[in-house]
Amino acid sequence: MKLKSKKSLPFIGFLLIILLSSFKVPAFAPGFSLKVDVNGLRNSEGTVVFALYNKKDAFPDEHYEKYLVKLTGKIINGASSVTFENLPAGKYAVNILHDEDNDGKIKKGLILPQEGIGFSNYQSISIFNRPSFRKASFDLESDKEILVSIIYL
Repeated sequence: MKLKSKKSLPFIGFLLIILLSSFKVPAFAPGFSLKVDVNGLRNSEGTVVFALYNKKDAFPDEHYEKYLVKLTGKIINGASSVTFENLPAGKYAVNILHDEDNDGKIKKGLILPQEGIGFSNYQSISIFNRPSFRKASFDLESDKEILVSIIYL
């Protein structure tokens, strides 16, 4: 294609700028990391299941079916930790299980769990202090580290 004059070059440049500026580049949404630690495990048998939730109707999740992300941590000297990566900002809650028999389920006696459990923001649980997303949730707006207490009933 042969240009008729040098005067048309600015016009073509202007059109290119208009065309290219109409396409938006998606804004970079940084993901955050959440490190979850647990200590005070009564033994080094099995593993620790860490389940992360971001919806109130999914928590607590006794059968580990409604989680956002689930990770498994090894036990070393009565402690375990995992890091959830690339999470968008938001409200989250964590549920843990000391899965001593490695079956992925909470082993129960008549009613109460026989394996250790834990929830973010909880030091103990009882009939009057049941886990809820509202109580267990926390805001994630930057990289964060939390400690979850293990509870043996």
